[in-house]
Amino acid sequence: MTHLSRLLLFSMLLFCACTNRMTLNKLKDQINSRLAEQPGNFAVAFKDLSTGDSLLINEQDFFHAASTMKTPVMIEVYKQAAARRFSLNDSVVLKNEFKSIVDSSLFSLNPKDDSDTALYQHLGEKMPLYNLVYDMIIRSSNLATNTVIQMVNARNVTLTMRQLGANKIQVLRGVEDSKAFDRGLNNVTTANDLMVIYEKMAKGEIVDSASSQAMIKILLDQEFNEIIPARLPKDVKVAHKTGNITHVLHDSGIVFLPNGKKYVLVILSKNLQNEANAKKAMAEVSEMIYRYVTTPRES
Repeated sequence: MTHLSRLLLFSMLLFCACTNRMTLNKLKDQINSRLAEQPGNFAVAFKDLSTGDSLLINEQDFFHAASTMKTPVMIEVYKQAAARRFSLNDSVVLKNEFKSIVDSSLFSLNPKDDSDTALYQHLGEKMPLYNLVYDMIIRSSNLATNTVIQMVNARNVTLTMRQLGANKIQVLRGVEDSKAFDRGLNNVTTANDLMVIYEKMAKGEIVDSASSQAMIKILLDQEFNEIIPARLPKDVKVAHKTGNITHVLHDSGIVFLPNGKKYVLVILSKNLQNEANAKKAMAEVSEMIYRYVTTPRES
């Protein structure tokens, strides 16, 4: 190859790379524009695990974790199970009685405030740990969550997040600990940290490949599908965990395309004034990213 040919080839490759970067930049502009229509604060973290393309918006900003913290709790369960501290087949007596992290005073959960009320019909019974983890994720059961956190210890969850490279996620407690909430002792996360743990899970790097796949299998059964999967084709599978409290909506997980490609997407929000409109906008952001990933680009 002549020097001139090499120069032309290099110029063509540089042009294509610039074109792709501009496409990603244009996507970012479109997402920012769409989210700017909604009163509130948003964060987005996207990474294409095939190409390495990524898009980050306010990815280091702190958000109340809401139920997105239940994925880190599940990770800790599988980590401790791998260390043989217990088995996922072990049974746990279900009780609606928990200790506040403020003063160890007891509190109970109100079934009316829980997205999964069926579990309360089994108080006093033994439940397999796996079933509690499953309900914690797919139905976002608060009763299951607090029971599981009591077993694994919230401090261990946060320590494991640090070991995985998620440096800002903080899991202090279970849910509905009103004394802790009043003192500002809340679970927090960033879009970047959630992206980090889902990328490792997608690559089979959390605990081990079998554990990562087992957790993905649970996340694929998610029953709340109004954000990331809402506007995607039916043959696209999403392993994800949502979260919501007043004025806060989140979704985070791994998107699996029919052709075998996959990407991680996290969309967080806070200070919302119209949650229905925000949810629609966030679903549209997910669709924008899907179209970016699946639209052929020059290479």
